[in-house]
Amino acid sequence: MTGLPVNSPGEAVWASAAAGLAPEACGRVLVLGGGYTGSRFAAALTALGIATTVSQRQASNPAGPAEAGGPSQLYFDPATGARPSRQDLEGITHVLVTIPPDAAGRDPVLDHLGDLLAELPLQWLGYLSTTGVYGDTGGAWVDESSATVPGLGRSRSRLACERAWRERNLPLQVFRLPAIYGPGRTPFNDLRQGRARLIHKPGQVFCRIHVDDIVGALLHNLARPAAGRPDTLILADAYPCSSSETLGYAAHLLGCKLPELQPYDRIAATMSPMARSFWSENRRVSSALLRQGLGYRLRYPSFREGYRASLSAPDQPAAGAELNGPSGPEASRPLNQER
Repeated sequence: MTGLPVNSPGEAVWASAAAGLAPEACGRVLVLGGGYTGSRFAAALTALGIATTVSQRQASNPAGPAEAGGPSQLYFDPATGARPSRQDLEGITHVLVTIPPDAAGRDPVLDHLGDLLAELPLQWLGYLSTTGVYGDTGGAWVDESSATVPGLGRSRSRLACERAWRERNLPLQVFRLPAIYGPGRTPFNDLRQGRARLIHKPGQVFCRIHVDDIVGALLHNLARPAAGRPDTLILADAYPCSSSETLGYAAHLLGCKLPELQPYDRIAATMSPMARSFWSENRRVSSALLRQGLGYRLRYPSFREGYRASLSAPDQPAAGAELNGPSGPEASRPLNQER
């Protein structure tokens, strides 16, 4: 394969997941949002020989390749009203949307490109949403059939955008994701720099998924016939756990000491509102449909495998801050960037 990050741990995931996916069957793929997950998905598609275009919010190189052998770029910036033309989207058959709701809670892709996308001969449109739409369950399990009762404003916006997409006559598949981690997005740097916080809240767990398993699951679904793709699918690893467990393992891998344990109730007032919001909800999300129903084998079934792989991977910037939760739940990230 070509076009992958050097020594990318995702290469094996992508190759295995894409078994049976013929490049000629995909036509041209458009990835809307070149953040952490979107750019990695585009790299995987390009490595498989699939013509891929990624949107960007700068006009410096609107039609050319990002780099030799990489995906082409398309200028799209909802904030300024810059959008591609119908001609720019010629040949697009598959679309992945990673761009979050805007400040008003509306979907900028749907508002600015919805009519254009409806004119295309689309075979698949994937939308990355959040498991936050299930709200707080007190640690109980949820799956695709569970009620959606979002408590946080950003999760209510996500659910509203899901529903707006469902109202369109498009081959939509919604993917609900928890916290996303991978190279450049782990607790390692915080531990090295003394910024990590070891927080304990009784009974609190968090769910997560490695970025390469997101890419692998997307490719796995693309390789399936359209009738075999669930309209809603949770992508998550198989091991919800506390943040103290993940931080403890990260410290073990680094051979460094853990910071002093801090009870959540005592330090909550010192945390940012965004960080507190992540701690305000407690749920376990099941990816049984992905793993057992669709037969996708997680490369990183828990954070342990993912942390080991991330530690040995080349340093990469944590581009495109995530919307579903930080790599260490005591941290916070802006919510206005692509996945």
